[in-house]
Amino acid sequence: MKTIGMIGLGNMGSGMCANLLKAGHNVRAFDLNPDAVTKAEKFGALGTSSASAALAGVDVVVTMLPTGQHVLEVYFGDSGAVHLAAKNALLIDCSTISVEEARQASSFAESAGFTMVDAPVSGGVEAAASGTLTFMVGGNEDGFDRARPILEAMGKTAIHAGAAGNGQAAKIANNMLLGISMIATCEAFNLAEKLGLDAQTFFEISSNASGQNWSMTSYCPAPGPVSTSPSNNEYEPGFAVDMMLKDLKLAADAAETTDAHTAFGALAKATYEELSKAGYGQKDFSVVMRQIKENI
Repeated sequence: MKTIGMIGLGNMGSGMCANLLKAGHNVRAFDLNPDAVTKAEKFGALGTSSASAALAGVDVVVTMLPTGQHVLEVYFGDSGAVHLAAKNALLIDCSTISVEEARQASSFAESAGFTMVDAPVSGGVEAAASGTLTFMVGGNEDGFDRARPILEAMGKTAIHAGAAGNGQAAKIANNMLLGISMIATCEAFNLAEKLGLDAQTFFEISSNASGQNWSMTSYCPAPGPVSTSPSNNEYEPGFAVDMMLKDLKLAADAAETTDAHTAFGALAKATYEELSKAGYGQKDFSVVMRQIKENI
C-alpha cells in the first residue's frame, strides 16, 4: 500500500483515483475544481485544498493534467513534487503532452534525484472508471517496474514503450490513427445508409469483415449497434472533440519536427478543428458522424 498524491481529477483522473482507492492505496487528491475533489472524497480519498498539500511526503505522484506547462509546474515549480514528495518518490505522469516535454520532465526529475515515467492512457472515460485502461509507458526499466503495480491498479495493460518520451510517442501516433479511423468509420456508415443499409445491418456485416476496427465495434459512431457508445447518448463524452484535436495538433507538430508524412492526420485535424469551431468541442469525438450526415 502506497501513499499517492493524485493531481488532476477530471473525466479521466476521477475514475483513476477511484481505482487506486479500490486497490487499497491511500490517496491525497487535488483538482482546481472543488466539486471534483468532493467527488474523490466520496470514494475515500483525502481531499486537499492545494496541490502542495496533496504532494507533501507521498511515495508516488500520479498526474492527469491538460498541458505540458501544467505538468512541468506541478512537478518542478517552486511548490512542485520534487520539493515536497518523499525522497525517491516515483513520479508518474499520465497526461498527454509532447514527446519533448516528457523528455524534459524526465531529465529534470533525474537531476533532482527522482525516477519519472510518462504513462499516457488509452481507453476513454468508461475504461478509466472500470479500471481497464491501457498505459503506454516511457522511462527506464526500473521506473517501469516500480510503476507497473500502480498502473495495473488503474488499468488492464501497461506496456513499456522504451525510453523517456516514448510513451507519449505511442499515444500521439495511436490517437492520430484513432482520429483517422473514426472519420473513415463515420463515412462508411453514412454511405451504407444512403445505399439502403441500416446501421445495424451494416454493423453486423462490417464488424465481421475486413472493415472491422475499434471505432466501429467498441465505440460505434452510428446510434444503435453499440449501446454503450456516446452516439446513443447525444454524443456526450466520452472523449471530447477538443481533446482529440489537442492530440492531433501534437501529432502534427511531431510530424513536422521529424519530417514524417501524415496527410490523413492533417485531414483529421482539419475535420476536428471545424467541429470545435462549430461549437461541438465538448461533444464526443464520434460526433463527426453527425457532421457528415447533417453537414454541420
